[in-house]
Amino acid sequence: MNALHQYLFDACRAARLGEPVPPAPGTQDVAVLRAVHDRRRFERSVAGRGTGGGLRLRIRRALRRRRPSP
Repeated sequence: MNALHQYLFDACRAARLGEPVPPAPGTQDVAVLRAVHDRRRFERSVAGRGTGGGLRLRIRRALRRRRPSP
């Protein structure tokens, strides 16, 4: 049984009992990812490290190294 099947069982049970339907699977994913990102930025700032641009900066440096010089 996957998450969708479990959601359908829970929604059917909630409808029979007159309870509110649980949220569909995946509806909170973006909020969870944003919270994880914010927490990591907070921990980096408390530790005295930079809080932004780390991934983009590393990608940019890697791409610059790969370019052949004319």
